[in-house]
Amino acid sequence: MASERKIRIGIAGLGFGAEFIPIYQRHPQAEMAAICRRDPAGLHACGDRYGIAKRYTDYDAMLRDPELDAIHINTPIPDHAAQSLKALRAGKHVACTVPMATTVEECLEIIRVCEETGLKYMMMETVVYSREFLFMKELHETGELGKIQFLQASHQQDMDGWPGYWPGLPPMHYATHCVGPVLGLPRKDAEYVSCFASGTIREEMHHHYGSPFAVETTHIKMRDSDLSARIYRSLFDTARQYRESIDVYGSKKSVEWPLIEGRPLVLHTAKRPEPEIPQEVECPDYARLLPAEIAPFTTGGVYGGNHGDEHLSFTQGGGHGGSHPHLAHEFIRALLEDREPWPNARQSANWTCTGILAHQSALKGGEIVRLPEQTFS
Repeated sequence: MASERKIRIGIAGLGFGAEFIPIYQRHPQAEMAAICRRDPAGLHACGDRYGIAKRYTDYDAMLRDPELDAIHINTPIPDHAAQSLKALRAGKHVACTVPMATTVEECLEIIRVCEETGLKYMMMETVVYSREFLFMKELHETGELGKIQFLQASHQQDMDGWPGYWPGLPPMHYATHCVGPVLGLPRKDAEYVSCFASGTIREEMHHHYGSPFAVETTHIKMRDSDLSARIYRSLFDTARQYRESIDVYGSKKSVEWPLIEGRPLVLHTAKRPEPEIPQEVECPDYARLLPAEIAPFTTGGVYGGNHGDEHLSFTQGGGHGGSHPHLAHEFIRALLEDREPWPNARQSANWTCTGILAHQSALKGGEIVRLPEQTFS
């Protein structure tokens, strides 16, 4: 270990954010030092449950706490950019749930402030730390895939009944769950995108964002690469079980995500007799990559199923592929080792802006839209 000191974490947002509290509490090099929630009753219920003394209803007050090293933001999407920038300007490192921001300009400002201050920013994208992604990553790094030839991913979800900013949200506005893995596996940046819309959502939702689109499908051209990728997303009025998927096609082997949640991955091996090319494979767990204290969280969830109060995104998403302890560990280790986390500010911006600009492309009938150079890593 590079250091025995502990990183003191403050968490803002205790809905989905509460999923991370026990992980930080048990991490050998983290201290779960403070929590923040606007609702006093919810704040104190959470603080009492987990034995956390420092409690804030005011985010700015938490940022003034000199004992905190970093802030983990799990608040509603519209607040992410402003709260990340506030924390960075207050001298705190930032981990933020997806997406990084809702505009290209906000993404670029977070990059600028990180580079100006030297502080670390990590977007906590679950899919690139899921066991399925880690399995594909291992096959790629050991050469079993051969040359990667193509990637595709989807994120489909029924968002009816979610909080007020969700109704009518354009599908690609928040696309990091499918952008992240297709760019993260080959470690490439998106250079430009072209996106087509399909179908329409019910009319009463059109006015929220000025978008009628039911499904958006994007092609991504990767920078300094012969690779492109396809991603698609739907949020309303499209019948589909929740699915965050990635398929990778290599010259030697390919891996496809199951069509139904809970089924095995499908591994295709080249040059076998036709009936033997595909085989179902159980994806291994990667708890072995983690400190023993937090390894059980890859399969158990932070609540262990005992309380029935897991956040809806966790339960719909099948536990996010065991990613939460990997995310927390990467953030802690990056701060202790004084290195960039993965994904860092530029990579997070590239992944986030890909979706934002893809929607702009869809509004223009599929016109090519280029990513800002500042988002290239």
